Amino acid sequence: MTTTHETTPVIPLPAAAARLTTAAGALTTLASTFLAWTWTAQFPGDLTVTGYPGGLQVLTLVGAALTLLFVIAGYGIKGLRWLTPAGTGAPVIWLALGTFGTTWYTLTAISIQLGGLAHLEPGGVIAGIAALVTVLAALGLPADRPAEDDKPGAWKRFTGSLAAISPRRAKELPSWAEILIIAVAFGIGLYVFTYGIDTEYGELFVGYLILVACAFTGLHRAGLVGRLTALTGKHRNITLTAAFVAAACFPFTQSNDQYTSVAANILIFATVALGLNVVVGLAGLLDLGYVAFLGVGAYAAALVSGSPDSTIGVQFPFWAAVLTGAGASLVFGVLIGAPTLRLRGDYLAIVTLGFGEIFRITMNNLNGSTGPDVTNGSAGIPNVPDLVFFGFDFGIEHTILGVPIGRFGNYYLLMLLATAIVVMVFRRAGESRIGRAWVAIREDETAATAMGINAFRLKLLAFALGASLAGLAGSVQAHVTYTVTPEQYQFAGPVPPNSAFLLAAVILGGMGTLSGPIIGAALLYLIPAKMQFMADYQLLLFGLALVLLMRFRPEGLVADRRKQLEFHETGQLDVPEQRLPEGAVGVTKAEA
Repeated sequence: MTTTHETTPVIPLPAAAARLTTAAGALTTLASTFLAWTWTAQFPGDLTVTGYPGGLQVLTLVGAALTLLFVIAGYGIKGLRWLTPAGTGAPVIWLALGTFGTTWYTLTAISIQLGGLAHLEPGGVIAGIAALVTVLAALGLPADRPAEDDKPGAWKRFTGSLAAISPRRAKELPSWAEILIIAVAFGIGLYVFTYGIDTEYGELFVGYLILVACAFTGLHRAGLVGRLTALTGKHRNITLTAAFVAAACFPFTQSNDQYTSVAANILIFATVALGLNVVVGLAGLLDLGYVAFLGVGAYAAALVSGSPDSTIGVQFPFWAAVLTGAGASLVFGVLIGAPTLRLRGDYLAIVTLGFGEIFRITMNNLNGSTGPDVTNGSAGIPNVPDLVFFGFDFGIEHTILGVPIGRFGNYYLLMLLATAIVVMVFRRAGESRIGRAWVAIREDETAATAMGINAFRLKLLAFALGASLAGLAGSVQAHVTYTVTPEQYQFAGPVPPNSAFLLAAVILGGMGTLSGPIIGAALLYLIPAKMQFMADYQLLLFGLALVLLMRFRPEGLVADRRKQLEFHETGQLDVPEQRLPEGAVGVTKAEA
């Protein structure tokens, strides 16, 4: 009887040397974070302490530790194989680049702010040299893919799905283990987001962005992101529940409202972006004046919420004010959409852009001088009172589960509930017959009409639904900001939400997806809010980011299979094959 034994693959000498040098460089970089990088505490984060990393040193420590972990995984250690179904070469390179970028950004910032390289301590010099050696050594690691993987039909190798890896490693986990992995993943995501939003100075946030971007790319190239995507697709309801539970935990991690206010505005922005995703992502209608529907909802709610500066002088309860804002936006959506939705493409975009500007100018002119006194003109409607719902005053601090939750924490939880409602509406609409008809209209309206779809009616329905969702968010925004003015609702401006940033959030995140616009909205709101020191260059950086995105990731950060097939060759797909809803018309792998 013959017995077969597993043998560890023989690593060629140059590759072994590169792997060993990479590990040594990462370990040295990690150790350097326990040394002082500068002698003065004038640089934020206090990098003068020996034996305790601080500020940007912590980011370098994390990057070096992850690099070392994936280098070790390359030796075939059984417990780490699950993390790298697509290989370890590319992930190590990206993690080493993230560590290098964070470290050298820190050293450059120290030199510039303090006035020269003389302000660097030996620990900083060691960190810079070790990070550079780590990157150079990582570039010598062997490629993860053999040549035959570039042939058509081999696209699954980089999806990270269970079918893409060897039978020994493709053994499915029990359901409880998969659910536990999903919960842990969202817990880590909550921690990473909380760390980013709680950064106290701009230099730390820039280092955070560099490391997170490179680390995410590395995990994606390792196949881990694709593997998690496969698990979340298998347990969709549990995934949504875990996502909202993790999001609901955020206010309980904050000691004050300083950063909870940013999170509350992110949710407002994300909710409006999801509404726009119905119009642009599902139905394919380019709306450049969508922020006007947010303004309609905000003005309607402000007028009926009991503000002493309201010209109407009425006060509706919370639920009635929200319904008023959503209903007013719905009516305006139908009134604007009915005569204009027979247009297509650029012509529709120009008309909607005009509507957005007409709304803003009209709100300015309804001041009692150039028109009826309804909106107080450019002064807007200030002093919008806080919401009170069943005796719960959103404007005062409450203690929930022993944790004090301030005003913005209350509104954050309210907007999270509103976001959950919008997500449910978007998900149900997208998977319904109407949603599939919207996608058919988006892909080819002429062909959809020939198949018997009433394109005009369905486009009007998408327009009205998107408008009402924006109005729902606007009715809460009026109470969060206390004041509603026309200048808040421009096509483009320095502060989101505006139509340009809303559209960019949908495109950046991924049109037609559920999580894409939320991620896009979070990035586009959080980055300007945390990088005020670069306010003069925000639009320049924004434009550069869009150019790079359209070049390297035109389908967005989160893309469905349709967009992958549209923008990439079959062998380059990086999302797992998805099961379409029953009755849906899609592209099979054989057809692709």
